[in-house]
Amino acid sequence: MPVSSILDVIGNVPMVILRRMSSGKVFAKAEFLNPGGSIKDRVAKFILDKAVEEGRLRPGMVVIEATSGNTGIGLCLAGVQSGFAVVCVMPDNVSEERKRIIEALGGETILIPAKENLSGCVKKMQEMAKLEPDKYFVVNQFQNPDNTRAHYLQTGPEIWQDTGGEIDIFVAGIGSGGTLQGVGQYLKDQKPEIKIAAVEPRNATSLLGREPGLHQIQGIGDGFVPEVLDVGLIDMVFSVSDKDAIDTTRRLAREEGLLVGTSSGANIFAALQMDNGKNRIVTVLPDRAERYFSTALL
Repeated sequence: MPVSSILDVIGNVPMVILRRMSSGKVFAKAEFLNPGGSIKDRVAKFILDKAVEEGRLRPGMVVIEATSGNTGIGLCLAGVQSGFAVVCVMPDNVSEERKRIIEALGGETILIPAKENLSGCVKKMQEMAKLEPDKYFVVNQFQNPDNTRAHYLQTGPEIWQDTGGEIDIFVAGIGSGGTLQGVGQYLKDQKPEIKIAAVEPRNATSLLGREPGLHQIQGIGDGFVPEVLDVGLIDMVFSVSDKDAIDTTRRLAREEGLLVGTSSGANIFAALQMDNGKNRIVTVLPDRAERYFSTALL
């Protein structure tokens, strides 16, 4: 199937039924099959396309974002197609693979001490943009409504179609908040009785008012509640330990043949807690395992 750009194959990924690990009622959207390896490809393309269309992103500008890696990779993938340079401000404890993928795609990485969390990366990004406002297009996924809009217009409708609307619970981790907010709102608009379950690392459960700490579930638990997230949408919160997320990630590989990252393990761990053989539970597998092989997580 010829395509004019690798960006044309973003989205419309398969929905996998977990038949070995669950009762057969847990369904996972295989977002790791996007070309950049994560669900963030959707958001990156959508945000840049809208910014160009509206004249906010112009030739010669540099795209800058605070990211734990996946959004940065997606932005580099989309940016290289349009000739935009990309700068990614990242915590210094992200996996080596994430940094190297960004650099392989022509992106620049600026590392911030991990103890400052993503909020420190956001602060650095804003400082750089303030010094040269005409140079940088600031993505800021944590505040950008196009983050949630991408999922409301694309991911949510795909999940609804994949399942024929037969969903009881939707589960998603909270990183930027875009997936849970966009997909959750779309599903609630179609069927208000659907329950929305949020997943956070036990050491960084902002929704429960705990002080943020270091954890090993890369991609979620950034130490604050993102502005794009309406917490009133959430019906339940699961705080998942590093061990449970890692163990479940390993089970996904060895029992289901799904090579995914630890945020996927966290999502599935939460989903399995609700698997009673009756409820149809849908979640996402946000990214690939390959970007964690240099760590002890897999």
